Amino acid sequence: ILWGYEAMKEALVDQAEAFSGRGRITIIDSLFQEPGDGKSWKVLRQFSVTEEAQSLVEELRKSQEKVQAEIDRVIGAHRLPALEDRAKMPYTDIHKIQRFSDLVPVGVPHSVIKDTHFRGYYLPKRFYKYTEVFFLFLSSALHDPRHFEKPNAFYPGHFLDAQGNFKKPEVFIPFSMGKRLCLGESLARSELFLFLTTLLQNFSLGSPKAPEDIDLKPRENGLGRPPPLFQVRFLPRRGGGGQEEAQMSSESLHPAPASVQN
Repeated sequence: ILWGYEAMKEALVDQAEAFSGRGRITIIDSLFQEPGDGKSWKVLRQFSVTEEAQSLVEELRKSQEKVQAEIDRVIGAHRLPALEDRAKMPYTDIHKIQRFSDLVPVGVPHSVIKDTHFRGYYLPKRFYKYTEVFFLFLSSALHDPRHFEKPNAFYPGHFLDAQGNFKKPEVFIPFSMGKRLCLGESLARSELFLFLTTLLQNFSLGSPKAPEDIDLKPRENGLGRPPPLFQVRFLPRRGGGGQEEAQMSSESLHPAPASVQN
């Protein structure tokens, strides 16, 4: 396992060519052997975006007033959010969620494609199917107290400078780094930004439970850290007539059978 930003940078950037091999792991071989637009990839992408959205829903409920103020100032109420708005909305940027709720703490396995010396170890070139596999423990960088003031808290200040402008720390690598950086990074960021801004442009979020009673500890399962199940209330921010409250479960992100009238 490659642990820590410095070790991963040394392997994936400084020795990028040597560590560019794809490590084979039986449980995920079928996924990576399928074309990028295959069924397994579509399921994986849907799962990733949905789970990230669940984290967005509850974590941003705590700071939604600031986010909504920024949405109202930049976008307003009479048009849909656009990707061009993101540069003007540093507080609403989804980087902080991807650091705090890192759904996939371990990156795609790598292997060396030539004899390599790394941090005092000799790593031989892979031979046929028998090869050393290196896992990237991305969480070790995303929660490193040397680089993040509050590594275990949802803290927007990690990504804001003294003037309140967006800044991206070098150690922020939820999509890995180097030659095998995830090609879907731009698409994922775009989808999550549009999901978040459209949601909070039109709704305020609440919970049947008090904030202190909600357990947000991820459900560790070895390969991922999906958020726990919880319920969220969506309160329309605008509109005439009676206000409707829809209660949704994070398990499905579908409205409950019955609405609650205010």
